[in-house]
Amino acid sequence: MNHYLSRRSFITRTAMAGGAFMLSNSVLGNVKLASANERVNLACVGIGNRAADIIKELYKTGLCNVVALCDVDMEAKQTLEILKMFPNAKRFTDFRRLFDEYGDQFDAVSIGTPDFAHFAITMLAIDQGKHVYVEKPMAQTFNEVELMILKAKKHSNVVTQMGNQGHSEANYFQFKAWQEAGIIKDVTRIDAHMNLARRWHGWDTKIKSFPKAETIPSTLDWEIWQMQTLGHDYNKDFVNGQWRCWFDFGMGALGDWGAHILDTAHEFLHLGLPTQVSAVKLDGHNSFFFPMSSTLKFSFPKRKNMPKLDINWYDGIDNLPPIPEGYGVSGLDPNIPPPSTGDLEPAKLNPGKVIYGKGLTFKGGSHGSTLSIIPEGKAQEMERRLPEVPKSPSNHFANFLKACKGEEKTRSPFEIAGPLSQVFCLGVIAQRLNNSMDFDPIRKEVTNDKFANALLAGPPPAKGWEQFYKV
Repeated sequence: MNHYLSRRSFITRTAMAGGAFMLSNSVLGNVKLASANERVNLACVGIGNRAADIIKELYKTGLCNVVALCDVDMEAKQTLEILKMFPNAKRFTDFRRLFDEYGDQFDAVSIGTPDFAHFAITMLAIDQGKHVYVEKPMAQTFNEVELMILKAKKHSNVVTQMGNQGHSEANYFQFKAWQEAGIIKDVTRIDAHMNLARRWHGWDTKIKSFPKAETIPSTLDWEIWQMQTLGHDYNKDFVNGQWRCWFDFGMGALGDWGAHILDTAHEFLHLGLPTQVSAVKLDGHNSFFFPMSSTLKFSFPKRKNMPKLDINWYDGIDNLPPIPEGYGVSGLDPNIPPPSTGDLEPAKLNPGKVIYGKGLTFKGGSHGSTLSIIPEGKAQEMERRLPEVPKSPSNHFANFLKACKGEEKTRSPFEIAGPLSQVFCLGVIAQRLNNSMDFDPIRKEVTNDKFANALLAGPPPAKGWEQFYKV
């Protein structure tokens, strides 16, 4: 109970209960708030674009007070919506000041920053005993993810959740029930596909350097934005989602969509880490940003009574996997949120996967989408044998906040989400180097390529950021 004393005191001093109730009705609809003593005080690092969606979803559960907001571009247009929603929240530009000056006023933190910026914020938060909700993937490099896993393990009282929200929806509970009932068994191959247009499609793949330096916006703290990657000149094509295009900042389509497509298979088939990762085909490969299309192969070893398994990853507009007979039609999937660039575009095959098991083949979509047995005749034959699938007791955001209060366990804690994120880190190295890597999942090192092995850690952090690499 001592954990909540400062929160109660804070609520009393600032009358957050009344202000929050008024806010919920005027901005986010009729949010039913828990009593003041039942709500978690939340600080939010990153408040624009996708981060804004995360904050709204967390608040809509009625289980938290948003007491602090932190963003490196606090006056930019993408931050204004959240600033207006929570006018009483304390504001910061530097996350380090947030923790130093205001750390005793909040219990948990949401992190909705670029992939490379998750790491330092998370490490500091866990050190200070703050529960962490961080967007996927957990971090940009394999070793950073490893340190985050170890840090969370060391501070076992801290709740962690990676933001692959489908991990709390129907897909999660169906896959778990079908696997436990032996419906999904002896899987030897998964073809995962994501063929929607990406931000870098249409860029010049003959690029010889980064884009030229531009004037830094007066509202943006460019140095803090870069964090441990400090050393790049500002360009508009590095910020506001454009960071996802570059090897130096993001993780491309794989890091963006992989968790939404492969998370349940990775967890319930106990895949862990692969023994080999190969760049099978890369169209438009270059040294700076992600290819126009990628075909990657991840080879996983036998696990107890489960056979070897290959995951084939396909991204790119026209880069499709083989379509099995009886697949049927892939319609637009309501579980997939529209990209920040606009509405979903019609696709030949929507983001998803084909799972090849013993005697059965499954097709599935992304996020919370459930699996279907194909062809349809086989599905009808199996219908009476399928187990009942329980409903989700809470969405991903409520699951995190309830876990902060000790009422539930998070479904995507670092111990589960970490190895999944590391699989994507290995895939990005293969994309970057256009090669095949042999990987030792026990020693956690690349055994046939010294440079690829060095990229597990990436470049040394900029001066002043080394402190966050200590467990």
